[in-house]
Amino acid sequence: MYGVTIQAANPPDAVAQIIQAEQAGVQVAWANMGAAGGADLMPVFGAAAAQTERIHLGNAILHTWGRQPVAFAQEAMAIEGFGPGRFRLGIGPTTAFYVERFYGVPYTKPLTNLREYLITIRALLHEGSVDFQGFHVSSKARINPHAPVPVMASALRPKSYELCGELSDGAISWMSPLRYLVDTALPALQAGAASADRDAPPLVAHIPIAVNTDREAVHQMAREQLAMYARVPNYQGMFAAAGYDVTDGYGDDLLADLVVSGTEAEVVAGLQRWREAGIGEVLAHPLIDANDREGSIAAAFAAVAAAAQ
Repeated sequence: MYGVTIQAANPPDAVAQIIQAEQAGVQVAWANMGAAGGADLMPVFGAAAAQTERIHLGNAILHTWGRQPVAFAQEAMAIEGFGPGRFRLGIGPTTAFYVERFYGVPYTKPLTNLREYLITIRALLHEGSVDFQGFHVSSKARINPHAPVPVMASALRPKSYELCGELSDGAISWMSPLRYLVDTALPALQAGAASADRDAPPLVAHIPIAVNTDREAVHQMAREQLAMYARVPNYQGMFAAAGYDVTDGYGDDLLADLVVSGTEAEVVAGLQRWREAGIGEVLAHPLIDANDREGSIAAAFAAVAAAAQ
């Protein structure tokens, strides 16, 4: 499938963008923690599910540290009730920067944290009950009724992709160039699945896009709008593993491997090239022209919808 990220100022705007995406023919609307002006996304998805008919919805992502597994499962079930079969829960331990500042807790054993959340949330949603004792999570609970809402997880380095292959219903990348996903992420995802004797779940690739033929202007937008990731140690390590030095920001070679831009036809071809390289699903992130915000979003939605045809 081909989806888009929602970038809104507040919850009503986020719901309106999801409706706009459905009307444009987009298959999936994703949203990250800041997509609704900092508001909680689970009520936003519930409202969106109630006001749409076809579009799939997904978190990319919600921080594990902000909720207990039972709360995740209960909220996912509520959204499922408004849009049966259309919601996918995306979770992740995020980075020390967020956890220690946002939640005021030590960032310890993040992979163990993600493992325990995947085990417990999937048990609640897929089986209806859980009885688990772990380092981060201890829970004995039952949800009735329950439904097999897919539980996906963020991944950045090989160990997290291996964990997603072992336990999740899909891995969600963020800011990772295509070369890294093909050479590093996909093999790790497949290795994790093989260790659990299961088929590898899909890799959902985050891809910044712009329907804009001015490549220099697009790269400048990317440098400005995505600048923070070059300063986060977790992402710096991933870029280095992919062969890119981001000490002085994003070079043109990295952006050529990360951003898809051009005419609508060129964007469509670029997104399809990622799928052909083995990516299971596209999560297109519109780069916003400050002089034409609405046009940037509408053009990106149209290109993503065209890619799916």
